[in-house]
Amino acid sequence: MATCRIKFTLRCPSSDTQRFASTCRLSNPSSPVLLNLTPASASNPKKVSCSSARRRSFGTVRAHMATEEKPVSEDRMLVFVPPHPLIKHWVSVLRNEQTPCPIFRNAMAELGRLLIYEASRDWLPTVTGEIQSPLGVASVEFVDPREPISVVPILRAGLALVEHVSSILPATRTYHLGIGRNEETLQPTVYLNKLPDKFPEGSRVFLVDPMLATGGTIVAAMNLLKDHGVDNKQIKVISAVAAPPALQKLSEKFPGLHVYTGIIDPIVNEKGFIIPGLGDAGDRSFGT
Repeated sequence: MATCRIKFTLRCPSSDTQRFASTCRLSNPSSPVLLNLTPASASNPKKVSCSSARRRSFGTVRAHMATEEKPVSEDRMLVFVPPHPLIKHWVSVLRNEQTPCPIFRNAMAELGRLLIYEASRDWLPTVTGEIQSPLGVASVEFVDPREPISVVPILRAGLALVEHVSSILPATRTYHLGIGRNEETLQPTVYLNKLPDKFPEGSRVFLVDPMLATGGTIVAAMNLLKDHGVDNKQIKVISAVAAPPALQKLSEKFPGLHVYTGIIDPIVNEKGFIIPGLGDAGDRSFGT
């Protein structure tokens, strides 16, 4: 499979500018961006665009680009940025500083529904059989209600992103995690943990955090899930916007993890906010 290797310069807080290596496959709508995230020295980066012939995927980065054949390892973290026009639309609505709170929250919910739809492709347990239709017998396939998907939103903003999850997934269990971030140190603090003592073997979990910025919160949540019996490969992270510092930490600590995000932004500022991002997702969702 043909891939394009992109080396790009990204700015991170409290560190010098670094270059990271990334591979993005452009062959189909569910193709991932494969992140090596290996620091290297920077030299004369330039801004380029990378897109497929069918405009399936698009990304603008400060980069040197080379095309090569590269297999996908199951042990690598995969980052998916679905190129669906509706995902781009709702991300654009979220970015607009003029978007009022009710519309912002609805846009977050719609984006979450689309991302979970994409993430659940080829992942849900199913059962097959036959039923009688009004005109004859039909072979059918249902999502297996005996194996509900676990949904873990990180409060507060994660609640908005999963608001419409029941319209996508026929059977779910929701467990809440409350993780705050110290505004000075940017370190996470867990203040609410409603996870079960032990997830059943083989459980599939959607971990939902709208903003993957410095990575402290999502790494803390991942560690909690692993402590409660969930393997990396059984977790899919759902986010509205992601940035390289968080993706780097996830890639280093959780091989085999899948991340689905509406867009990847290049910069996290000294206050831990993604630039250009969409502001404070929790405040904008709940009008606080």
